[in-house]
Amino acid sequence: MPLDTIGSPLMWGGFIAFVLAMLALDLGVFHRKAHDVSVKEAAAWSAVWVLLAVVFNLGVYVWFGPDRALEFTTGYLVEKALAVDNIFVFVVIFATFAIPTRYQHRVLFWGVLGALLMRAVFIFAGGAFLQRFHWAMYVFGALLAVLGVKLLVQREKPPEPEKNALVRLLRRVLPVTSSVEGDRFVVRRDGRRWATPLLLALVAVEVTDVLFAVDSIPAIFAITTDPFIVFTSNIFAILGLRSLYFLLAGAVGKFAYLKVGLAAVLIFVGAKMLLMDVYKLPVVASLGVIVAILAISIVVSLVKTRRPAPEAA
Repeated sequence: MPLDTIGSPLMWGGFIAFVLAMLALDLGVFHRKAHDVSVKEAAAWSAVWVLLAVVFNLGVYVWFGPDRALEFTTGYLVEKALAVDNIFVFVVIFATFAIPTRYQHRVLFWGVLGALLMRAVFIFAGGAFLQRFHWAMYVFGALLAVLGVKLLVQREKPPEPEKNALVRLLRRVLPVTSSVEGDRFVVRRDGRRWATPLLLALVAVEVTDVLFAVDSIPAIFAITTDPFIVFTSNIFAILGLRSLYFLLAGAVGKFAYLKVGLAAVLIFVGAKMLLMDVYKLPVVASLGVIVAILAISIVVSLVKTRRPAPEAA
């Protein structure tokens, strides 16, 4: 059964061509040489990606109306918020494998490229499944609620990327160099191929994105089942993830309650999916609740970090 979508084949092809062109411009022109990404550069690129998303959404508004544009806005905001949780993990990954700052962009670039491909597969598979089996919405809703509770309970537990099964398998297949070898993922020594810490970090980043896709993809399907809106809002959020990482990596400690807010968002979206046949919450109301949850968690986090710690006796 064909999926109900506003996207024509020409629109799908044009959007994918745009994404590939931006990625080529990013790596081939602006980041051809490895360098430390400054906060100013990261802020500029973050603004560019947000502006592109806004312009695209204006096009959705003009061509397909305010309802679709609101769905895009809500989906983009949810994805952007959940992507911030990735940043916490990326910080740990790069620290674990001792990746210098100047090479982190290269790892994230290829990590994001792999994430785009995996997200596309998940979205089309999930959309087709929901189109055929309506009861799957209840499964996704329950999954989101459980993941939200799990994130709330385990928010203090640090990730351990070096214990990841794929990372350990890679270590068994290839010997690993003791330090990075420039921006190379694999080097050849004595007739053998050696993996570098950059490759281990890349594998950890890809696995992390797969795990986060498990909660982020169903969350957007709770807002809209249009694959084009789901895909484009998801991709725009992911494209800005690298610049957002370099912008916020040094300040993640200030958002102590952000994970509580993200857990609340997942639980709210999961409950919305479970009750969708009882009461369908308007998209604008969903957007308001999500914005309020995230705003409160950020404000409370900033208030806590600004409050002076009590002096030791």
